[in-house]
Amino acid sequence: MKKLILSLCALSALSFNPKVQAMNRMNNMRGIWISTVYNLDFPKTTNPELQKQEFKSYLDELREIGINTVIVQIRPSADAFYNSKINPWSKFLTGSQGQYPGYDPLEFMIEEAHKRGMEFHAWLNPYRVTTEGTTLNELSPTHPARKNPNWTISHNDALFYNPELEVVKVHIEETIQEIVENYNIDAIHFDDYFYPPNYPLPDGELKDGIVADKRREHINDMVKRVHDIIMETNPSVKFGISPMGIWKNDFSDLTGSSTTGGESYYTIYADTRTWIKNEWIDYIVPQIYWEIGHKSADYETLVKWWANEVEGTDVDLYIGQGIYKDEVAMEIEQQLNINKEYYKVKGSIFFTMDDLLDNRGSSKDTLKAYYSGSNPQPPKILPDIFTDNFADNFTRFENNTGQTMLVINGEVINTPEPPILENGTTLVPIRVITEYFGAKVTWNNNAKTVSIKKDSKNILLTIGHHIAKINDLFYELKLAPRLVNNTTMVPIRLISEQFGAEIKWHGEDKVVEINFNH
Repeated sequence: MKKLILSLCALSALSFNPKVQAMNRMNNMRGIWISTVYNLDFPKTTNPELQKQEFKSYLDELREIGINTVIVQIRPSADAFYNSKINPWSKFLTGSQGQYPGYDPLEFMIEEAHKRGMEFHAWLNPYRVTTEGTTLNELSPTHPARKNPNWTISHNDALFYNPELEVVKVHIEETIQEIVENYNIDAIHFDDYFYPPNYPLPDGELKDGIVADKRREHINDMVKRVHDIIMETNPSVKFGISPMGIWKNDFSDLTGSSTTGGESYYTIYADTRTWIKNEWIDYIVPQIYWEIGHKSADYETLVKWWANEVEGTDVDLYIGQGIYKDEVAMEIEQQLNINKEYYKVKGSIFFTMDDLLDNRGSSKDTLKAYYSGSNPQPPKILPDIFTDNFADNFTRFENNTGQTMLVINGEVINTPEPPILENGTTLVPIRVITEYFGAKVTWNNNAKTVSIKKDSKNILLTIGHHIAKINDLFYELKLAPRLVNNTTMVPIRLISEQFGAEIKWHGEDKVVEINFNH
């Protein structure tokens, strides 16, 4: 037993406020996109009973892997995988748009997902009317676009609803309201289809000019209106969007990411920052489909940027991961480990289901093993720290320095920086933890995180952030860890309590005594 004695200013200086979040909102999204366009991930048979059996087999296999959320494309081309008075039945159900498939696929899929304890997110493309090569005359006679061709714009031989038209915005609102009113979905989900990619500007207009800004305003208006109609209809339904992985590169905007890829702000006029800032969405899933070390868009660089982007908001961050690429599929475990370094990352959604079930790059085997070791357990709440066990007898040390004094084993220790006392919390140099607690410390310079591990406890702290992760639980700190003259300062009480230390407070002498087994 060693005695670690810290001279401090007040008992409250060492307190912290535990705040345990529900596990399904903290680092627990394990989702998969199920694409129905071209029947990519949806049964190709038109027999309704065979469709049902095949879809159930998908869910069983996904559940076995550890997937807990399915994001199913129910409106791939301004049509419907559900009974709608607004949009025609999808041709990907029967081969003919507008033809009743013999059952309600959305109702069936929701029920089967919920039976297996999975969330069901209804994925819609708000603007896409046709894929490349399909004309208006090939649409169902009841299709709103065929009945109202002036609602559409054309680009690269495909048709889209015109985002600038009020009638289109109302059509999207009514479509969302119909689904939220009639189906027991857990969320509405949009992907990255907004304006057609690189839709040309008028001659003389710039990418930050008046016309471009108006386009972004129209998309913003649609997103806000969808948020509002969901809140009015059923506020328990979440609203999430999965945009391109890059908002802006830092050569376009100093606050953008250190990347050189396509930018959603300019390519599709999607200003994701505004959606997050205004909390019009409940979650965001940037499509970071690149591998670690990619020369134009490094995976961790973008994870870090997005984690910072949602900081201070109630918008949850999940990462879209492109296992359809061999280089990503083969390193998916490393990518998931990077996600863990950023406490704002609350899970992953994978693309595509077909690639996952085909075990591309051993991704199925990897995820099954990875998730089998991290099944969520009921949250364990650590007790608050009280002061009634603090003793009166201790070795006295004279402190005339005017600063907090650190005393270890009867000796005054000179540290690179004196302990910091603010907001009822005390930070000490991390050297105290390594040298006197016998803990292993790992520093991630890119993520600005420090991992402190001793025995079965692993504490993850992020410089400048008020959340600590202890094993799989999260706690709110009154004072964030910080760097002072290249010295990492961390909250001593949180760490001491987690490593089984006994803490005694001696108020008159402003000394905290910490006893621990080395």
